[in-house]
Amino acid sequence: MSATPERQIRITPSAVKARKGGLPLACLTAYTTPMARLVDAACDLVLVGDSVGMVLHGLPSTLGVTMEMMILHGQAVARGVERACLVVDMPFGSYEESPAQAMRNAARLMAETNCQAVKLEGGRHMAETVDFLTRRGIPVMGHVGLTPQSVNALGGYKVQGRGAAGDLVAEDALALADAGAFSVVLEKLPASLGARITRQISVPTIGIGAGRDCDGQVLVVDDMLGMFTDFRPKFVRRYAELGQDAGAAIRAYAADVQARRFPGPEHGFADEAKS
Repeated sequence: MSATPERQIRITPSAVKARKGGLPLACLTAYTTPMARLVDAACDLVLVGDSVGMVLHGLPSTLGVTMEMMILHGQAVARGVERACLVVDMPFGSYEESPAQAMRNAARLMAETNCQAVKLEGGRHMAETVDFLTRRGIPVMGHVGLTPQSVNALGGYKVQGRGAAGDLVAEDALALADAGAFSVVLEKLPASLGARITRQISVPTIGIGAGRDCDGQVLVVDDMLGMFTDFRPKFVRRYAELGQDAGAAIRAYAADVQARRFPGPEHGFADEAKS
């Protein structure tokens, strides 16, 4: 009789929170089932980011992302995640109006995607909403610093929190932690500010361009895999060049088809099956 496979222990938002100051948390985005399986095998958190609008749908920003898009991709990713903590972004316009609006849409995201938490952007002004959601059983990941949904108000994708402005970002992160967020993403901040906030707040910080001292790191998976040859953010280490490799493979395929080198005899089927 074969041994029963060992069941994976699911990483919960509470387990993520308990990693404060411990082994750094690894997080990557995923938008499809195959990629979710790859990320789930190695990372602690899988984020279905609203960056899906730019990465997969070709949108110029995240502002055009809808609840329906987040649910569709959240469902796809959930089918590939067994171990990691699954977090889904709340899209622009789905939570800013009021805590009640945020509750309706967060509950829908969780019910329809089977995710374990939602992520929303904003600092002190979102603390009431974070408190409202967490008191009603919705785990929330916060996000301060460069908040892409506010890119127009911020004047572009610029580093935030330099100089005296760093105090305001630190206050934002502290307000979210005090309101019940189980972790806070710090995006595009000076490394010294990332370290300072990490020391000051009681929940894990997950950095993206915020220095090495955060409690964890997150990247857009397509960026770190080198899918885009012309997009190279300073804060991304490219662990592969899949865009170049995929382009070369596609060109080789097209050349083989045109030269009738593909398909070969080994790729076809005989008229009668072998006995």
